[in-house]
Order: sequence, then structure tokens, then C-alpha cells
Amino acid sequence: MIYLALLMSVLLGFASATLLKHRLKNSMPLLLAFSGAFLLAVTVFEMLPEVFEHYNKRFGLFIMLGLLLQIFLDFFSKGAEHGHVHSHEKQVKFPWLIFLSLSIHAFLEGIPVQGHNGVFYGILIHKIPIAMILTLFLIDGQLSKFKIALFLISFALMTPLGAFAANQFSFFDTYKPEIDAVVIGVFLHVSTTILFESSKDHKFNLAKLLTILLGTALAYFI
Repeated sequence: MIYLALLMSVLLGFASATLLKHRLKNSMPLLLAFSGAFLLAVTVFEMLPEVFEHYNKRFGLFIMLGLLLQIFLDFFSKGAEHGHVHSHEKQVKFPWLIFLSLSIHAFLEGIPVQGHNGVFYGILIHKIPIAMILTLFLIDGQLSKFKIALFLISFALMTPLGAFAANQFSFFDTYKPEIDAVVIGVFLHVSTTILFESSKDHKFNLAKLLTILLGTALAYFI
């Protein structure tokens, strides 16, 4: 059921972008802000305390490695993980670098899903607006419907694959604190970047502030 929900969140984003393409412009920043706040909050409320329950200085190193890894992935994905992907050029070829970068990111997202209800919901919420933005990007790039479907379905499978791998292979249990710390770094970079980039000219407004507070509050009580 978890795997299906993770898959369906991307498909929901795709369907929303396809059907409501011209209505998303004004609501997208708020959707991103909500997802970013929720993801940041569950990372702080759930994952950070668990990793530092048995404090070891090296876990801080792994968090920084995760953050730097996401910065590296951003270089190739053009910031798609936090809704910043855009292009003024037609994409006649399949965007392999964006796909590979997003796939690594999505796989890592799935690893801590088991046993973290808040993280699970955070990823579900995060993926919907990201899938919307990716869909609009690919449509604007005039890729064929087959390539768009191939991209989104493959991307949608990555997070369930990460969750499945974490549940099946002992490696992920043996190094769980270290892997979770890397994922925390990834989440911290993505969520904070969303919060600072989801408004015009990087300015906060009342609607965005209330949206962030709502996302944070819901994450706390889940």
C-alpha cells in the first residue's frame, strides 16, 4: 500500500498538471511552500532526534555529505527537486541528466519511509507539486507523449524502489543511522531551498507565511 501511494502521488501531480495547466501558475508557489515546510518539519521532528539519539559526531558529517550530494545533483537536475526547473529551449531529446539526478534523489527519499509516518506523508505531499512542475517542463520542451510518460513513470517508481530496497536488504539496517543522516541532509537542502525560492523575488507574504505555519503544524501533529 505504501509503494502504491508513493507511485500515485507522482501520477496525481502529472494528471493535475495536464488538466489544470493554465490554473497552476498562482497556486504553485503555495503548494511548494506547504510541501517544503512539511518536509522540513518532519525531518526536524522525526529524523533528526532519531539519528542523534545515540550521538556521534560523525552523523553530522553524514548530514553534510547528504546536503552536498543534493547540491551536486541540483547541478544536473536544474533544481527540479525543489521546483526550480525551467528551460527556454525545446527539448527534443530525452533529458537523461535530469532524469538520473532525480532518480537518485527519489531513491534516497524512499529509504526512510518505513517506520516514519511523518516522512511518508511529507514525501507524498512533496512529490505532487514536483511532478506538476516536471510535467509542465516536459510539455513545454515538446517531448513526445511517450517520452513524457516514460520519464514520469520511471521517476515515480524510484521512491517505492528505495523503500523496497531498505526493507529487503540488510545493508540498510546495518548502516541505518548513517544513511538516514545522508537523507536528512538531502531533505534539509531541498526543503529550505523550496521555502526561499517559492515566492517571487524571494519575498515572504502573508499567504506564504500562513501556508508554512500550516505545513509545520500538521507535520507536528501527525
